[in-house]
Amino acid sequence: MPSGTTTPRRVAITGMGAVSALGFGAPALWQAMVEGRSGIAPLVLPPGEKNIRMRVVAALRDYDPAAHFSAGELTLLDRVSQFALLAADEAIAHAGLQFDGGLGDRTAVVVATGIGGETSRDEQCRRIYREGADRAHPMTILRVMPSAPASQIGMKHKLRGPTFAVSSACASANHAFAQAALLVRHGMADVAIAGGAEACLSVSGIRAWDAMRVVADDTCRPFSAQRRGLVLGEGAGMFVLESLEHARARGATVLAELAGFGCNADAGDIVAPSAEGAAGAMQLALRDAGLEPGDVDYINAHGTGTPLNDPTETRAIRQVFGAHADALAVSSTKAVHGHALGAAGALELVAAIGALREQIAPPTGNFTTPDPACDLDYVPNAARAMTVRAVLSNSFAFGGLNAVLALARGD
Repeated sequence: MPSGTTTPRRVAITGMGAVSALGFGAPALWQAMVEGRSGIAPLVLPPGEKNIRMRVVAALRDYDPAAHFSAGELTLLDRVSQFALLAADEAIAHAGLQFDGGLGDRTAVVVATGIGGETSRDEQCRRIYREGADRAHPMTILRVMPSAPASQIGMKHKLRGPTFAVSSACASANHAFAQAALLVRHGMADVAIAGGAEACLSVSGIRAWDAMRVVADDTCRPFSAQRRGLVLGEGAGMFVLESLEHARARGATVLAELAGFGCNADAGDIVAPSAEGAAGAMQLALRDAGLEPGDVDYINAHGTGTPLNDPTETRAIRQVFGAHADALAVSSTKAVHGHALGAAGALELVAAIGALREQIAPPTGNFTTPDPACDLDYVPNAARAMTVRAVLSNSFAFGGLNAVLALARGD
């Protein structure tokens, strides 16, 4: 279809890849989600660091960059770009894509990150301010710029369509999916590689989150009365989006249909979430997808485990779904993979797709005593086999930025 067409096309998801605290691969992440098996573990600090209150994180352990990239490649790649590339490689292979016959010219790359090349930035600041170095590494800018993951994916696979970064804190990945879907819907691309990546566990980043006093010191317990805050995570989730007609023409397996999305802003407090804003984003997603509230069976909640977010999101769901809210399965998978900030929605899209494909609602892990202010069915601790016709995946960010995806089965 020619660029700039005004006839919207349906958007299929045909490939996915992930890197997370559960290791490499979307299947490994999904299996841990189903089992409620957490990747949260004690924080390991560099030698000499002390007086840090944070005790646990969801980090990719025992990762050796040299096992995946050459020394020359690593001079240009922050950890966030490494994760993005690995996840994108998996997603492209999973989709069975070959970018020949001009397809590379019609493939977009949209990658979200909330922080960007944080580990490289932190390393160079330590060199300059602690060690007294006269200059930073010459490739520092190329490592830390938020668009680096998107550019690196595009260069590796020779993709010449629209390529850019999206950054909207914890809603970044869902915003990236919305942007990529718009490109495909309206013929500006036939295929898009889209997702989110984050590698935020630097010493300075950890200290900054410590100072906010919103992180848990034990584990992540979304919607539980005993929740003590969020747990930082890292990783990447990347997906292949393409027009449904393009997917069918090449005989691809459609994992799910990205049927709609809703994006808005609270325009209120930069920290405190708004139930009205979250509800509005969910309503927009339903409307865009042509779904009624009663069509949705499962919601992958933002569910950070913070005192403010969980009851606010609960109120928003009740506002949108009314009496049907009591029939919904709602869970947060952040107890498994932590809160990966700009990559959160990308890791959670694995859960949304898995729920549709396998007809299983993944559980909310580490669930203890219900909070009276959180009174929905959070699928506590054990996965549930059930009919799943449509799914919402919620992401709500600092700054009052809301982005919700609506998925339907791809058959």
